[in-house]
Amino acid sequence: MKYFVFAVAAAGVPPLAALLVINRRWTKYVMWALIAALAVYQSTAINFFSHEEYRGSARGMEISVAYLFAMAIILASVARMRFPGLLPSVGAKLYFIYFLLCLPSWTSAENTLFCWLETWKMIMIYLVYLGVRAFLDMTDDMKSLLRGLAAFAVLNFIMVVKDHLQGVYQPHGVFPHQNCLAMAMHIFGSLFLAFCLARGWKNSPLCAMAFISAAACVVRTYSRGAIAGTPVWFALTFFCVAAKSMKGSFSRLFKRVMPFAILGLIGLGIMLPRIIERFKSAPEASKNTRIELALCAKEMIIDEPWRGVGINNWGLKINEPYDYAYRAGRSTNRGGEFKDGVVETVYLLVGAECGLPALAAMIVWFVWYLVVCLRLVARLGRSRWAPIPCGLFGGFVVCYLQSCLEWVLRQQMNLILLMVFFAMLDYLDSNWRRLKSEETAP
Repeated sequence: MKYFVFAVAAAGVPPLAALLVINRRWTKYVMWALIAALAVYQSTAINFFSHEEYRGSARGMEISVAYLFAMAIILASVARMRFPGLLPSVGAKLYFIYFLLCLPSWTSAENTLFCWLETWKMIMIYLVYLGVRAFLDMTDDMKSLLRGLAAFAVLNFIMVVKDHLQGVYQPHGVFPHQNCLAMAMHIFGSLFLAFCLARGWKNSPLCAMAFISAAACVVRTYSRGAIAGTPVWFALTFFCVAAKSMKGSFSRLFKRVMPFAILGLIGLGIMLPRIIERFKSAPEASKNTRIELALCAKEMIIDEPWRGVGINNWGLKINEPYDYAYRAGRSTNRGGEFKDGVVETVYLLVGAECGLPALAAMIVWFVWYLVVCLRLVARLGRSRWAPIPCGLFGGFVVCYLQSCLEWVLRQQMNLILLMVFFAMLDYLDSNWRRLKSEETAP
């Protein structure tokens, strides 16, 4: 039945695109629908070639309603001759290079179907990037996109509160895991904090709600890495805003940050006993597992430094009959039915599965958007859009650092959201002169 429903939804893409061509005002509603689809991602996606028991970064060929909405926006932008192009920015070209460098790993893979599942995911998340970029180029409606993202952050907070009331120790909101929630909310919190600091929280009530929601979600996950990273993005965002994007004195900025600081201290005081317990009671086995799996990744890189052991094939190569676990000295709890997990860092995972060239390309791709953020902070000055690069810079830094401890940036929803933020930055970078001149025009 669900395949029939999804087929009907897919058939509705061309008519929806035609509607967007006729009436541009509907485009923002489709963008909101795309963001809303992420909040119910699992129930709005069809998983072809499903392998739910597989321990890998892709377990099926997922086709989500969110992708259909992105496709409708792209078709509408093509029809209106506002499509930005298949590779509209340096960042898009870097992602394409990273994608190409992952393909040679197919030649060393144990299971090429699993390779295809991850490759398909990489194609689909880029479809979302193009959809968001086409939406912005077609409508110039950054404000509607930000409202949709703010609502997404608030919804996650509501879900976390619901889980808390039901006694869930580490809630995950609409994400599949608490670490996924924490990493995403780092970026959301930093982004909307920048708007609150630049404009004042009284003038940006939705941004204030989104920031508080995101920060509360991060702390309530009780993720040690996430909690440690929160002061970092808070400080980076504060100094970026102080340097460029705020109109007024430095003392006014402190007045704007004080309500959030006081609220944060109150919340921290309430949760402090549990946070301390979480840090004290962290099992030693968890630390040992991280180290051992990192050594396994090292062994894979030694064997296949240029092409890796196969994209999305970690879950096969880490277990018998392959000897990577034994070579790395990992033998705890191993038995005939034991299946090992995924290495707890996205960098080692990519290096092991796709080789060092692909790893280097991914790092360059990530770092490029830090450069774009800093460049936009300087270019946009005190314009109304300057908080976007200010906030995303702090969020990206912590996200990349946390990725040294987590492989979350291979998760579908986190990658999609990252692509949304990248598309926002590329739009601002391509149109900053026009946006700034429009703001200063009489």
